[in-house]
Amino acid sequence: MAKKPIRAPGPIWTPLIPSTMPEEAVENFGKQTPIGRPGQPAELATAYVMLADPLSSYVSGTTIAVTGGKPFI
Repeated sequence: MAKKPIRAPGPIWTPLIPSTMPEEAVENFGKQTPIGRPGQPAELATAYVMLADPLSSYVSGTTIAVTGGKPFI
């Protein structure tokens, strides 16, 4: 994983979501998280900025769970 900048966010709402799943799934998208809603792209921004910072260069091989409280499975 160290050579690939892989990220693992939880359910994040984007304009593409409605075109990628049935209407019922769109209505329930993100409700399975303890927060009860999907995340917004801006809510991931601080984690992305932290990871992009040169001071985080030793952060590797871990998951930063920006998931609305839903455990990583």
